[in-house]
Amino acid sequence: MIVNKKKIVLVDDVKFHLLSLKEILKKRYDVYPAQSPEELFDILKQTEPDLILLDINMPEKDGFEILNMLKSDDLYSKIPVMFLTSHMTKEIVIKGMRAGAIGFIHKPFTEVNLVERIESEIGTEYNEKKLPIILAVDDNVSILKSLNTLLSDEYKVCTLPKPERIKELLRTLEPDLFLLDCNMPVLSGFDLIPIIRKLPEHHDTPVIFLTSEGTQDNVYVALDNGASDFLVKPIDEKILREKLSLHLKDYMVLRQIRLCKQAIG
Repeated sequence: MIVNKKKIVLVDDVKFHLLSLKEILKKRYDVYPAQSPEELFDILKQTEPDLILLDINMPEKDGFEILNMLKSDDLYSKIPVMFLTSHMTKEIVIKGMRAGAIGFIHKPFTEVNLVERIESEIGTEYNEKKLPIILAVDDNVSILKSLNTLLSDEYKVCTLPKPERIKELLRTLEPDLFLLDCNMPVLSGFDLIPIIRKLPEHHDTPVIFLTSEGTQDNVYVALDNGASDFLVKPIDEKILREKLSLHLKDYMVLRQIRLCKQAIG
């Protein structure tokens, strides 16, 4: 029995789809169906959901228009929104992520896949905001502490001062981005890239070098071996945040496409 169920609003103009979704989800969540934008906003005036599942193709206003309405209203802009769609393209994913969606669920879906996708985004045990995970690898502990202090408002920063333990750590942690120093004892940043890229889940995960050794040769070697970017310490906080945001947005688009392909196949 689930105590304090989370609340999900379903938005789809097809009543059959709403009833089917509600039947699947009602055991785990408190479910509120809406067939139109008007019904959605009437529900939002009465309750604060943990997630909105929003169909894209609807006759009155499509999902993108409704999402824009939500994001432009301070009362509702923080509510997580996931799109439901039977037509998945990279363009749609990019458009949705830029508009503020947290993810996509491809139709048709199985009950297991639907619940797994919802759980991966909002969970059922914690109410804390899901933050992107950054793994910073540097043998200088003071730098790791500084990165944690600097970025912990936007990211979950995990630190690793011993690069030789990366395989062990990645058995239990799936970072959304890696920050690597160049020269470290035992394993350098250059040694870590092939270890990271050999893992199927990290073929396209952003890997950014953050190092004081910004020689031209180091830049070329890093990029040739699969690094996404190369930043030189000390780096301006604004530039660092802009770079992290840019690479994570691109990665999240690829991640959503991969998740949907996994669900289909």
